[in-house]
Amino acid sequence: MKDISGVLFDWLDARLELRRWIAVARHKAVPVHRGSVFYYAGGVCLFLFLLQLVSGILLLMYYRVGADSSYESVRYISSQVDFGWLIRSVHSWGANIMLVFVFVHMFSVFFMRAFRKPRELTWMSGCVLLGVCLAFGFSGYLLPWNELAFFATKVGTDIIGQVPWVGHWLLRIVRGGDDVTGATLARFFGLHVAVLPAVLTLAVAAHLGLVQLQGMADTQEAKKTMPFFPDFFLRDVMLWLVALNAVAVLAVFFPWELGKKAEALASAPAGIKPEWYFLAQYQFLKVLPPRLLGLPGELLGIGAVGAVGVLWLLTPFWEDVLPRPRKEAVLRLVGWGGLALLIALTIWGYCS
Repeated sequence: MKDISGVLFDWLDARLELRRWIAVARHKAVPVHRGSVFYYAGGVCLFLFLLQLVSGILLLMYYRVGADSSYESVRYISSQVDFGWLIRSVHSWGANIMLVFVFVHMFSVFFMRAFRKPRELTWMSGCVLLGVCLAFGFSGYLLPWNELAFFATKVGTDIIGQVPWVGHWLLRIVRGGDDVTGATLARFFGLHVAVLPAVLTLAVAAHLGLVQLQGMADTQEAKKTMPFFPDFFLRDVMLWLVALNAVAVLAVFFPWELGKKAEALASAPAGIKPEWYFLAQYQFLKVLPPRLLGLPGELLGIGAVGAVGVLWLLTPFWEDVLPRPRKEAVLRLVGWGGLALLIALTIWGYCS
């Protein structure tokens, strides 16, 4: 006699061909080398995205969008709803930790040269995912409608207005007007809970499909492999549990503060800064002189940041045309130099 689990598995297998998929997973191999620990970063990103999805749905049950209701609804969640403060803290800390792992995953892929043929589209889809995750952070930051989020959003959207020719038009589209108001809040809410989740889900599906099609990047150091299922998969799940515990510990012992309600007519608090994942760009623009080469310094800075983003997206293509003797030296300079600059500007931004 089969137990209940065996009967249920046979029932599902007859309809979903589970045994065939398990056999495919068992034959899928993962390279094992000193850098293979970074393979798990992508799985942690996926797990934290699912955590964001679940915690965000729970918050939506009580959140009310509006200049007169958003702050009060978040305060109600944090003070009146059972474990509401915990869910909100898990959502906020999970978003930040997810972005940390997105950056770790991106740079590890770069250093392992996993963007090379035939994985160019995998790299580019990963860059799109990074951009969507940053947009998630930017749009979600305003939703509590507190003082810091209001003025940080005002500063961040002001940068959009500096884009030549179309800046004012783009600024009005983003804000829903000339200033940050309830219309801005409504637009950011729609982006955060409808548009961006749909875009991210499609991008994640495309990225995972490309990873499965092309496989994980091997290196010359890989002398052996491990089966994807169950060996790699179980290790991945164990790291998910570690990430979940880290988020839980931070949420319990360092609950996310709400702060004061936003007041459009109030003065901006001293030392207003964006979140850490935008701090490097903010500090770079901040230290530029008002005029540079006869043009506004901030405008040149925005152009430089945009150009770096495009070059990063197109890494597989410009790397392929570099002279072979200097190729690795240039890539090391770009990778380690870019990482060092990013960290240095972020620390500088915090300390200034």
